[in-house]
Amino acid sequence: MTVARKAFFAGRVQGVGFRYGTKQLAMGFDVTGMVRNLVDGRVELCVMGELDEVEAFLLEIREESNLSHHILEYMEEEIAPEEMQQVKGFSITG
Repeated sequence: MTVARKAFFAGRVQGVGFRYGTKQLAMGFDVTGMVRNLVDGRVELCVMGELDEVEAFLLEIREESNLSHHILEYMEEEIAPEEMQQVKGFSITG
């Protein structure tokens, strides 16, 4: 089942290679998406793929990667996969 999620990371997530690290992690999963900095200091990530791939990817970022120690707050919401139909690969957009 294809799912899409939008996640927000807060903490020391800008200026530390968080977006680049996220993109590198995405290469190990069968997902598409994008990651970008927000003006309020958070990082927004949108990801789409099979449920198990998306969940494993988000878990890797939050708990198992070297990115996890930068995260103080995490929020996730489900979005319609149709919102991401035009997304190819995984990119840093801002």
